[in-house]
Amino acid sequence: MKTMKIKLATVEEAKDFVNAAARCDFDVNVSYNHVIIDAKSILGVFSMDLRQVLTVSMNGDDETFEDYLRTLAPVSEMKRIA
Repeated sequence: MKTMKIKLATVEEAKDFVNAAARCDFDVNVSYNHVIIDAKSILGVFSMDLRQVLTVSMNGDDETFEDYLRTLAPVSEMKRIA
């Protein structure tokens, strides 16, 4: 299982994230503070506190999706990667 940290700054980013997750043929979850939600559920993602850094867990490989997630990485995560 792979995990990545993301930050969804706008409603539009949240919609795009759900659409990208829906294209994956494996399970994708998003979590914060011990709550785990199916990342393919728009209502589930909107129920999360989008002001917080979220953890995405995926049970498969999709380089395009992972590249997309990197664009959503919080600033603090970007500094750690560089």
